[in-house]
Amino acid sequence: MLSCSYRSSIHNSFFSKALFIKPNYNYNYNKLCIIIRSSMNMNSHAFAGNPIKSRTPKPREPVSPQSALKTLRTLLSTNSQIISDDDFFKILPFRKGKPLTGSTTIGLKWHLGWLSLSDCKSYLEKSQVVLTDDSLVYLGSQNENGVDFVYWGIDVSDASGLVDELGARQFCFVELRTLMVATDWSDSKAMSQLAIAGHGRALVEWHNTARFCGYCGSKTVPIEAGRRKQCSNDLCNKRIYPRVDPVVIMLVIDKENDRALLGRQSRFVPRMWSCLAGFIEPGESLEEAVRRETWEETGIEVGEVVYHSSQPWPVGPSSMPCQLMIGFFAYAKTLEITVDKEELEDAKWHNREDVKKALTFAEYKKAQMTTAAKVEQMCKGVGKGQNLSSDFNVESGELASMFIPAPFAIAHHLISSWVNHDQPHPKQPTTGSL
Repeated sequence: MLSCSYRSSIHNSFFSKALFIKPNYNYNYNKLCIIIRSSMNMNSHAFAGNPIKSRTPKPREPVSPQSALKTLRTLLSTNSQIISDDDFFKILPFRKGKPLTGSTTIGLKWHLGWLSLSDCKSYLEKSQVVLTDDSLVYLGSQNENGVDFVYWGIDVSDASGLVDELGARQFCFVELRTLMVATDWSDSKAMSQLAIAGHGRALVEWHNTARFCGYCGSKTVPIEAGRRKQCSNDLCNKRIYPRVDPVVIMLVIDKENDRALLGRQSRFVPRMWSCLAGFIEPGESLEEAVRRETWEETGIEVGEVVYHSSQPWPVGPSSMPCQLMIGFFAYAKTLEITVDKEELEDAKWHNREDVKKALTFAEYKKAQMTTAAKVEQMCKGVGKGQNLSSDFNVESGELASMFIPAPFAIAHHLISSWVNHDQPHPKQPTTGSL
């Protein structure tokens, strides 16, 4: 099955500054694999490298989920508007999956709209919504200049008056996909903010879709500061963990290592091609999923499967709060293509030079700056209700024959890694191991 939400979200959005790996033809196959893996560090993929989730604090630490929840309950039980610990708690509101966002005119950079606990409580009270510890989700902690901060997420979709209240401060709720495109790839701080927003959206949306126990149908209640849920039925008492949907995404390469198999869906914009992808089914390994999906969609038989990297993908539908894209190189044993028209519109072998041209065609930087400018307009109230995706324009001058997803997608990194390396022809394995 095709990973629909991943493909639909990359078909009309583009980013800036691709990560290219310089070719070195003296390396053997094993060394080459090491180079590819090491080049994809935590910050290489959008939504990876979350700075406030680098580790889970021990229970006795003040910033741990357990300790932070106790402090939160104490703060919420007081009527004081000025509390010393209040400033150490930062809350990110989400409305229908959209994080609260602000923007600066200098460099057209967006930033997350963190609120203090007292401000969040005050805003919600104006909308007749009571802030409780159960409504907050622990996102993580970070030490900034010697001071520990704890970060929380909250769904404020029911607070109808919050949009206008926060709009007066030039804040607005922006689609995560829009922020993804608006983020400057070279700005590590902005990439970190995007990762935090993705993690927060995934948890908040999971809470909205896991309101009832899948075993007995009873209501679920948050535990461990919202990082888990539990069935309220004492006879059941099942624990529910945040949902992650694993998806394999693969660049299929021919026997001579000269061509790559790319597919396109009918929902893609004209001339866009990308990697094959699909959900992992119960009872199969990652390698088996790669081979099965490739066969089902294109009729190509795959032999060796080599892991490349992985990417969180929290911009799918709310029913799938976070997919995990697991990238592979897959080496074809056959070449004849038989396209499954229910899955793909078309699939073709593309030579290295044509794919290399496609990498340089899309004006990723132009699209990033255009989208960043529109986010600024939205935060000022200028672009309210505007559909940004309809205005994305990646065509300039003479049309290229094809283009591929931008660097915010793992598909781009799979393809660019292959294009910039003349990989030795791998030996066909006799087993299904990596």
